Amino acid sequence: VMQAKYRLLGNDGVLSYEADTAHLADVAGLAKLKSWLSKRKNVFLSAEPPKGLDAPKGMLLLGVQGAGKSLAAKAVAGAWSVPLLRLDFATLYNKYYGETERNLREALKTAESMSPCVLWVDEIEKGLATDQEGGAGPSKRILGTLLTWMSERQSRVFIVATANDIEMLPPELMRKGRFDEIFFVDLPDALVRQEIFSIHLRQRSRDPERFDLPALAEASDGFSGAEIEQAVVSALYSAHAMNVTLDSSHILDELQLTSPLSVVMAEKVAALRAWASQRTVPAN
Repeated sequence: VMQAKYRLLGNDGVLSYEADTAHLADVAGLAKLKSWLSKRKNVFLSAEPPKGLDAPKGMLLLGVQGAGKSLAAKAVAGAWSVPLLRLDFATLYNKYYGETERNLREALKTAESMSPCVLWVDEIEKGLATDQEGGAGPSKRILGTLLTWMSERQSRVFIVATANDIEMLPPELMRKGRFDEIFFVDLPDALVRQEIFSIHLRQRSRDPERFDLPALAEASDGFSGAEIEQAVVSALYSAHAMNVTLDSSHILDELQLTSPLSVVMAEKVAALRAWASQRTVPAN
């Protein structure tokens, strides 16, 4: 029904309907984020919030690439059983003056027509990067349009913005009150890595009990969730090529062949963690 409703509203490419949402059970770790969302679910879904409570407006997820920010955004819509709309900044820009802002206003109007819903803005920093042409550039005008909508909207549109590079985020967006909360999604710890292995093995019809999960978690120290998933996928290909059953040794071999992003870009990851330690709430 929601897909049909979205098609009736018109699809100009700026806003897309994401039918493939996730559930919080599909997301390993992020205990504090899950608790925060569960406390706000009933209030958001209520047509009239309880007296004294405002409807949740949104959150910003900062973190290391591949740590699960996008999956968490999908899980919000799945957990709350509302449609997920994705705003694509790449298709937002237009060479004609004023058209870019009009595209954004139309996209936000469409999102309000679909309320209650979750509006996912992936890698928001790329769409709001500092203009080379000064204060009159399109990014500044888009930022102004977006901030005005975030402050004045009355509809139940919960915005989930994800970002990898905090240096590119404009300070106006980070000011307290723009988002209900800013969470930092860090690399998973040992227990969460075990859970990630278990999830991806189960999704591929493998029994996690047959694998040495503590050993896999220890060998994957510094790996993101996406990198762990790819290690499992590569191990499956290797086992298939050798015509043998997948076991822990195949995954361990793939982990040893991989240099995680936390090693390749160690300085950048360390700087991101240092910045977030005093300014954000840990998601896990």
